[in-house]
Amino acid sequence: MTSTMGPVAEAEEAGVPDRGTRGPASNTGPAPITVRGPSGPAPLDEERLLRVVTEACAGLPDASPEPVLAEVRRNLYDQITAEELALALVMAARTQVEHEPQYSRVAARLLLDGLRAEAVTELSGQARQPDHRTMAAEYPRYFAAFVERGIAAELLDEELASFDLARLGAALRPERDLDFQFLGLKTLHDRYLTHLGGTRIELPQAAFMRVAMGLALREDDRERRAIEFYELLSSFDFMCSTPTLFNSGTRRPQLSSCFLTTVQDDLEQIFLSLRNNALLSKYAGGLGNDWTPVRGMGAHIKGTNGRSQGVVPFLKIANDTAIAVNQGGKRKGAACAYLETWHIDIEEFLDLRKNTGDDRRRTHDMNTANWVPDLFLQRVEADAQWTLFSPDEVPDLHDLYGPEFAARYEEYEAAADRGEVRVHRRLRAVDLWRRMLTMLFETGHPWITFKDPCNLRSPQRHTGVVHSSNLCTEITLNTSADEVAVCNLGSVNLARHVGPDGIDSARLRRTVDTAVRMLDNVIDVNHYTIPEARRSNQRHRPVGLGLMGYQDALFTLRLPVSSPEAVEFADRSMEEISYYAISASADLAAERGRYATFEGSLWSRGVLPIDSVALLARARSGDLTMDTGRTLDWEALRERVRTVGVRNSNIMAIAPTATIANITGVNQSIEPLFRNLFVKANMSGDFTVVNPHLVRDLKERGLWDDEMISDLKYHDGSLGPIARVPADLRALYATAFEIEPGWLVRAASRRQKWIDQAQSLNLYLVAPSGRALDQLYRDAWRSGLKTTYYLRALSATHVEKSTLATTDGKLNAVPVPPPPTGNAPVACSVDEPDCEACQ
Repeated sequence: MTSTMGPVAEAEEAGVPDRGTRGPASNTGPAPITVRGPSGPAPLDEERLLRVVTEACAGLPDASPEPVLAEVRRNLYDQITAEELALALVMAARTQVEHEPQYSRVAARLLLDGLRAEAVTELSGQARQPDHRTMAAEYPRYFAAFVERGIAAELLDEELASFDLARLGAALRPERDLDFQFLGLKTLHDRYLTHLGGTRIELPQAAFMRVAMGLALREDDRERRAIEFYELLSSFDFMCSTPTLFNSGTRRPQLSSCFLTTVQDDLEQIFLSLRNNALLSKYAGGLGNDWTPVRGMGAHIKGTNGRSQGVVPFLKIANDTAIAVNQGGKRKGAACAYLETWHIDIEEFLDLRKNTGDDRRRTHDMNTANWVPDLFLQRVEADAQWTLFSPDEVPDLHDLYGPEFAARYEEYEAAADRGEVRVHRRLRAVDLWRRMLTMLFETGHPWITFKDPCNLRSPQRHTGVVHSSNLCTEITLNTSADEVAVCNLGSVNLARHVGPDGIDSARLRRTVDTAVRMLDNVIDVNHYTIPEARRSNQRHRPVGLGLMGYQDALFTLRLPVSSPEAVEFADRSMEEISYYAISASADLAAERGRYATFEGSLWSRGVLPIDSVALLARARSGDLTMDTGRTLDWEALRERVRTVGVRNSNIMAIAPTATIANITGVNQSIEPLFRNLFVKANMSGDFTVVNPHLVRDLKERGLWDDEMISDLKYHDGSLGPIARVPADLRALYATAFEIEPGWLVRAASRRQKWIDQAQSLNLYLVAPSGRALDQLYRDAWRSGLKTTYYLRALSATHVEKSTLATTDGKLNAVPVPPPPTGNAPVACSVDEPDCEACQ
């Protein structure tokens, strides 16, 4: 039945108060509210207010306009500005998120309402506030105007005007603007959407089409491919990494995610490397620098007949360069320095992130990582001695790995014993290992990464050596004085390819086929800031296809992370992605040609990533616990790769995806659930995050109420201590610090056998101890992992929660104790690193 009441009366009938001004009540009712807009003050449009909030709640069965309108009215006052009113709408929805996660979508749609007005007003030159239905009809016309204005403002590539904009506009899906969670749209709004002097002119679907057009510039049928790419992005089935989202379709399309360099042992070359760092960082690249060749403290300097101050002073300059060149003013620059474990300066290197000591020999803002050869860990296990050298006296160790490294290293030790090596020092391997783990626990750095598996399993062994990983430890590409390694990243949203019955293989294959093509296109349209990066990328054409939403997929499948079934799913899902990605690269090779350095690679010999496990096992004399089971027809694909080739030297790498996972509304990368309810802080602000899967399950069992919210807050988002929650839900929704970390290592090992590069693997320990850390990292090494990333631990004290909503009476003025075993300092926050190049 159609209501005959006006919108204000309808709101009052629904129990929504009309607050008006905050003055005393009068006989004539509340005073009218005026809103100050660009054209001056005007009465509050009550009808539009109700329509916009109702529209924001449409299709969300557990969200209704009433609580949002009530909260908005509580905060209205006369002469409120239009911007404040828009903010009040968003904030009103956000207050409901902890009770009902669907209000995150409501908040996003209300933010979108303001964004639409901002973009349309700027492009049309007249104040307008189209609602979603109106905008859906106008989207094609708006899109053409956006492209024209972006080109005129010298923000977009002029070549975009040569596309059939009418065809592309007709292909836009305006309804997908409604699919965002608030955190995702706010992140896109704040950092990604094209703006003119701070005024945004780009809406989400226009952004995805702009990225797609930029990636389709060199395609034969550009419109068809742009629509294909757009479909993948706008559906959230796949998402490009941040640099691609930032810069695709612009006049400076630096689309690559990470850059790896080797710093030469020469003053001129050191400062050239620092210059290159600055240029690469300017356009949103993350940096991995191999510093091992630089001579150590006390080494002889022939040109001056003096002694070297070692590598640390140069690392300090690299740290400050990353701060100074803050990625075009959009966010902090970020770099990671790598050093091999035999370098004479390794002990000082371990101290770089400490907050004590000489600040001139500290790098508080730069990440650090150990590049560990197998021989070192073998010496640790044998409780043997370890010798440190300066690389100018043992230069070939840098380029050796596996048994060849071990043999040459022992020759240098014998030479040192004979007095033929001037700078060296000997210590117990166990003592150095313990110090490495201690620093990792105390400062979160340096990370532990493994040199030999990165090289022994590298498809490109014939063209060089992997000397380091990248900023986020998932890239393993060769570097040299002549080549800066470049990788181009994007991630499959696994949550979109899994149903209750398992993986949707047909959909996953379609996604991977298109995603690999998009990543390959990056190499050809890319803007290279230094020639060494262009040379390397175009010769080898590496890409890094990864995944995100792994935890969400487990929720759909009802599999706890700490279960054999979840480990098996990690194996099977990565096997499919690997199979389809390699097959897609082979298809591209047939269409466009194999990459230039294919001959001699492991690919050319029919050795796929799953086959290269045997090379590592042989080098370790069988000391490897990596499973080698498989289910697909790899023989046929192996033969196709051997004869047809592949387009890309490297094809897979699992990046952290923190930011693009936020945009798509899933858990990042291969991460376990952080908490079921928490406040997430990033560059866009603080956001209440509630696990919607858990809320759905608790509602079905009649357990979702204010008391449950209070309990979750009290127990830091953990279900474990809440007795009324059934055991199956506590297992399924166990948080990262409730999971024995060995499960994460086992799942990562199963994935690693399928990946030609590496994966960003965070490890979580609720109560780190020397024994626990030692066992965890030895297991990671023996399981065949190539790298590890952050070690995360709980803080010793927790924030008092007595002032939070729904906790009054339970926590009023009561200090919150830490968990019984949570006695470790925080190694790092959940959102680091600040650079989102790999995200």
